[in-house]
Amino acid sequence: MDPITVIRSRTAVMPSSNIDTDQIIPARFLTTTTRDGLGAALFADWRYGADGRPNPEFVLNRPEAQGCEILVAGRNIGCGSSREHAPWALLDFGFRAVISTEIADIFRSNSLKNGLLPVVVDEATHAWLVANPGAEVEIDLPSTTLRLPDGRSVRFPVEAFARYCLMNGVDELGYLLKQADAIAAYERHAG
Repeated sequence: MDPITVIRSRTAVMPSSNIDTDQIIPARFLTTTTRDGLGAALFADWRYGADGRPNPEFVLNRPEAQGCEILVAGRNIGCGSSREHAPWALLDFGFRAVISTEIADIFRSNSLKNGLLPVVVDEATHAWLVANPGAEVEIDLPSTTLRLPDGRSVRFPVEAFARYCLMNGVDELGYLLKQADAIAAYERHAG
């Protein structure tokens, strides 16, 4: 997992509400236990036509969306079934953060555990982001602040342990493994 401190990027905007995990990564692509290559299947039913060619009208297929590391989505992104493949696909495509007014709990948890930063903002900030696709924004994880091009700063919540793991590029298991010496010392003295 790559550490996250500051993400500066243009935004890709998908203002649809209730984007569920099966839309993010359709179930037919859940045959792998690795993350590699899942970006090609991200939003597959929307990105590609029946002939397998990219849909030029879909936002992520447009030239202005190329290289964006921040996805602005409508309310309640990540609802539906629990699947780590959803944040894996977003990460493999190149996104490092998702911004919305509401992010489904399981999707938020899976995102935090896998290195994708879920950012919840107020309605006014979200409306501005939706109205300004491609805006260059900055997400500062240490200060939990989203900075807009007009100079406005908006705070967003991130649980302290998840923030620590993201900033240090470790997942929960990686964190525990880094504590192996301290755990062994405790066990020697407690026993």
